Amino acid sequence: MLAVENVTGPVAYHAEGPVWSPSWGGLRWVDLTRGDLLTLRDHGVDRLHVGDVAAFHRPRAGGGFVVGLERGLGLADSPEGPVRALPEVWSDPGVRFNDGGCSPAGTLYAGTMAYDAAPGRGQLFRISAAGGRSTVLDAVGISNGIAWSPDGTLAYYVDSLTGRVDVFDDEDDQLVGRRPFTTVEGGGPDGLTVDAEGGVWVALWGGAAVHRYDASGALSAVVEIPAAQVSACTFGGDDLGTLFVTTSRENLPDGEDPQAGSVFAVEAGVRGLPVLPYAG
Repeated sequence: MLAVENVTGPVAYHAEGPVWSPSWGGLRWVDLTRGDLLTLRDHGVDRLHVGDVAAFHRPRAGGGFVVGLERGLGLADSPEGPVRALPEVWSDPGVRFNDGGCSPAGTLYAGTMAYDAAPGRGQLFRISAAGGRSTVLDAVGISNGIAWSPDGTLAYYVDSLTGRVDVFDDEDDQLVGRRPFTTVEGGGPDGLTVDAEGGVWVALWGGAAVHRYDASGALSAVVEIPAAQVSACTFGGDDLGTLFVTTSRENLPDGEDPQAGSVFAVEAGVRGLPVLPYAG
């Protein structure tokens, strides 16, 4: 059993999308439906409000960060903003950005979902450094975690409604050959991260756990989390040896699951990979 430490207390309603980057001083994550970026500091947690929704974020290669807003992207030139919103990608108010990540080439892959989680209303977009956009997947349910293998040749991806993790080949920064990687049992697959050995760590929404799958797709470790709605995970710390795990209070009654909305830390016994920045 790996020891799990609550490092924040229940500071968020819907904590998601943790990212470790020296550019903003360590660990940052989103409180998605409150539109805030939260940063872990020695004195506690700082909040930066960026919009009605803050779905995901990544550092930019030239400084600052990119953030997924409700229906478009926002760019900042410094770690603390301000954020300037780019034109909306779509107009349907029933659909929002949900999760995203960057390829080794610096391209942003960003996915969407319907607010009511209706099947088939989401998409996965490919957004170049220049802002050009193409559609990788149509008819997605809940577009969630995406991360690359250590050598950059594979991209792991979750549509939560499928109950599995899929894998693509990355050929010249194009995702092709989608196929099942592993079926997730015990909860819904949500956000994910990849370690330096090629293991894939998947948050289990409703499952109170994070699962690690080896490069063959076999379950190799289970980390039990004292909150049910486990939303995402990433590696951080000076040596990238700490697994940080976000959890959510979304739709929970007051008083239920008291640690939900916290960030937890686990010394995982393996190191992660540095965050891949957006080239735009």
